[in-house]
This record gives sequence, structure tokens and C-alpha cells, in this order.
Amino acid sequence: MSFFWRMRPGRERTPFTLGRLTGQLWRFGLLEARACVFAVAIFLGLAASAVVPLPMERGDALFVYGMGMTLFFLLFSSDTWKELLLVTGFHALGLGFELVKVAIGSWTYPDLGVLAVGGVPLYSGFMYAAVGSFVCRSWRLLRLRIEGYRLWATTAVSLLIYLNFLSSGWLFDIRLALTVLLLFITLGTWVHFTVGDAEYRMPLALSFTLIAVFLWIAENIGTYFGAWVYPHQADGWEPVHLSKLWAWALLVTVCFTPVAAWKVRSSAAPLPSE
Repeated sequence: MSFFWRMRPGRERTPFTLGRLTGQLWRFGLLEARACVFAVAIFLGLAASAVVPLPMERGDALFVYGMGMTLFFLLFSSDTWKELLLVTGFHALGLGFELVKVAIGSWTYPDLGVLAVGGVPLYSGFMYAAVGSFVCRSWRLLRLRIEGYRLWATTAVSLLIYLNFLSSGWLFDIRLALTVLLLFITLGTWVHFTVGDAEYRMPLALSFTLIAVFLWIAENIGTYFGAWVYPHQADGWEPVHLSKLWAWALLVTVCFTPVAAWKVRSSAAPLPSE
């Protein structure tokens, strides 16, 4: 347990007990729930739009809803303008990704509406924005810091991952090679996060994997309510393939690196060496 458990300097280690573990897990769960609040709002909108009568096409209604949620969190939560700009960037990256994938038939959107381009509803970008929002809010709420982070190398690999996702439909897919490269570059990189009076850590690659599990579950929820449909779901809903876990773990990297670059650059700590 001590492998993942590090107290802040100058604080005495609290003895590990079952009661303390339960309490810390509860605190961690509450913090993660707060970090996920924008993502939860988006997926609640997806679910509600499938059963509630709407005054407009579903795709258009979801875009208006997503814009409303973005404005709400900006005005009434601790989200900042800088975080909004990052989240908007994730929205744009997501739309670019969707345009390519829909064009090659990876999945389809049954309810487009007017606010759509190339068979992709504009609201689809909010799902990627939700991931970016989670990363930004987690960084603030859990007081994240990264140790042994190779900023430029990790950013370069994440860019290659994104480009590979865009091009793999008609060019060769080098996902496996990029995964191995990512694991090598992040070897020895730790994410430190604070819960209560204790600081914990985990390997960066492990954090990507854990987030991917929750995104895969969210994707199953989204497809269940018909927000988008994979080819194997055309005749009725089926679970999303487990292979998508791999894809999500890599896409989390694409969302993580812009936030990490911003946080590392704006922190008082010296830039980690390559």
C-alpha cells in the first residue's frame, strides 16, 4: 500500500486502518464526482433526450443543452475562462475526429438535426469536452502534480496518436507501436493526488487506463440511448466492444497532454527535464 501512499512533507503518517481506507475512498469518490459533474450533466442530457418530447430535432436540442451547461458551469462553478478555452479546444478536436470516423463508417448518428456537418451533429464534440473538463477539474480538486513527466516527448506521442486515429481508416494503423512508445516514455512518470491530509500516487499510464474504463461505461450508456450507433448495433443494442478500452486509453492521453502542458508551464516548479 505504501507504494501508492505518500504523505506530504512535514506531516506524520496516519496509521493505515480499514476505517481510514473507507473514509479516504469516500472522500476520493466525492472529489471524483465533483470532477465528473459536467460529464454527468452531458450524459444525463443524452439519456433524457431519448425519452422526453423535444420541441426540435434531438441533435439540435442536445447542442443547445450542451451550450447551456457550459455557460452554467462557467458562471456558477469554479470553472475558469482558461479551462473553458481548453474544453472548447477538446470540443474542436472531437469534432474533427468524429468527421473522419463517421465518413469511413465507424459509427453513425441517427438524429442529426440542422446543427450538423458531414453527418456529425455539433453536440458530439461535447462528449470530448466532457473528458477535458474532467481532467481540468480533477487537476484542481485533487491538487494533481506529476513527477518525472517528459513534457515534449509525451505531447509529441499524443499528437501522433490523434493523427493515427484520423488516418488509420485508409492508411496503416500504428496504434500498437504508439502504445509501446507511450508506455516507454511514461515509464517512471507518477501522478500525485491529494485526498484529505494524504497524498497518493499512481503511474501515469495506469491513470489513463482507469479513466478509459469509465469512458467505456459511459459510451455504453450513450449508445444504449441511441446517441450514436456502431455497425454491430444496427439491429439492436449490444455492448460496445472491449477493444474500445484501448482506444479510449489512448484518447485520454490526447486530452491529458494539453492540460498537463498548461499546468506544468504555469506552475512555479521548474520544467521537468526530458
